[in-house]
Amino acid sequence: MEGKTIFVTVGTTRFDALVRAVVEEDTLAILREKGYNKITFQIGQGEFVPPNGELQGITLTHFRLKPSIAQDFAKADLVISHAGAGSCLEALGAGKPLVAVVNDALMDNHQSELAEQLADIGFCFFCYPYTLQEKVASMDITQLRPYVPGQPSHLAQYLASVIKVTS
Repeated sequence: MEGKTIFVTVGTTRFDALVRAVVEEDTLAILREKGYNKITFQIGQGEFVPPNGELQGITLTHFRLKPSIAQDFAKADLVISHAGAGSCLEALGAGKPLVAVVNDALMDNHQSELAEQLADIGFCFFCYPYTLQEKVASMDITQLRPYVPGQPSHLAQYLASVIKVTS
């Protein structure tokens, strides 16, 4: 059986809890059962470095940063990303199923609101690092609505309602 690929991105910062949650033995077992056999991590400035090589029957590779990760999105069958707006929109714009993982260690961020809104309208799944196993076990990517790039009205309306614009 041909396996599927996952791209995990934390953006340009650090989100070790997400990377650790993905490489947990039980998480990898669930992903393998769902047919995934390769995971590429973009780990940003993180201190935790996932192993390169095979773990639980899944090939793991990683890199910190590079000029563009568009090709990584394009190759992925599933994206597991921090819930930053740029990464979420890039994954959705590439037409990829998305699990947006909220970094609740950040202060005064809108990641949870964005991830919840995108999930509420059916564009992605959202969770926290400590609920990632449960989310990937229960997710059915066929239930996601396709995101149509170039029609960002839903997101723009949401952002306008959350972010106060000052003159």
